[in-house]
Amino acid sequence: MRLDLLAALSGVMIALQARANGELSQRLNNSLEAALVSFGSGLVIISIIAVFNPAIKTGINNLRNAVNHGEIARWKLLAGALGGSFVAVQTQIVPLIGVAIYAVSSIAGQTATSLVVDRIGFTGGGKKAITPRRIMAAVLTMIAVLVSVLDRIDAANLSIIAVVAGGIAGSLIGVQRALNGQINEHSHQSFTTSLLNFITGTSLLLILILIGIATQRINLVPLPSGPWWIYSGGVIGVIYIAFTSTIVQHLGVLTFTLFSVGGQLVGSLVIDLVSPTAGVQVSAYLVTGIVMTYAGVIAGGVSSSRVRKPARHK
Repeated sequence: MRLDLLAALSGVMIALQARANGELSQRLNNSLEAALVSFGSGLVIISIIAVFNPAIKTGINNLRNAVNHGEIARWKLLAGALGGSFVAVQTQIVPLIGVAIYAVSSIAGQTATSLVVDRIGFTGGGKKAITPRRIMAAVLTMIAVLVSVLDRIDAANLSIIAVVAGGIAGSLIGVQRALNGQINEHSHQSFTTSLLNFITGTSLLLILILIGIATQRINLVPLPSGPWWIYSGGVIGVIYIAFTSTIVQHLGVLTFTLFSVGGQLVGSLVIDLVSPTAGVQVSAYLVTGIVMTYAGVIAGGVSSSRVRKPARHK
């Protein structure tokens, strides 16, 4: 399957995970506990896969050798902590603003951050210049965020802080994608990258919850009996991280983000139409914002962001 189609599919996964984690958070009334359940279940799943997949152990050994030889910094192995933070923010704000508005705001953060990490060369696939067309994609996407929420700025069920938090969450995931690209480059095994992400992400969330319990700011509650799909965030995350850690090496973070935008927006809009968050309605402003976002990333030059294959010499 083509990498751009896989990138679009990963965007749909983001939307599905956001809806599942958001609903779980709302039922628990505890975003950190919901995030821990999502990451913890993902850790269990990827750990079971690791037991029956010797290639994951090989990937761990490859990473250990890369660290020992100074080929990759130890702190970069903590990319999963960014994913844990992303899910923690996601579970908190999706119940407030809905999947679609969350998608638009997080896409703005992803796009802007992708410009920077590609320029730095965080993915390990070389540096990519910040061109006017790439800047245009980021700016148009941010404008689209404002348009999508214009009719709800004064509404009681919309928090501007939540929209901004969505942008920050998108920035975190943009950096995580780049770091995962580097990890995957040395592990040579995408599920090893996924396992490492879930170990560090779950550890961070567990520490935050223990601090919350110690300070009496968090009270754990029994998990709801269903519906089943509210517990799908973990398995979606396992597949998503394995997908993205490989694809981003070849496409770069910005190009990957641009291709995934279509899948994320369409998936988010369909979810809010078919199974909306309570109190969330799809308005003309929201649809306009989504169209502007999609037009912005296309106008920003998807084709110009493609990785050029080296010319063959006869």
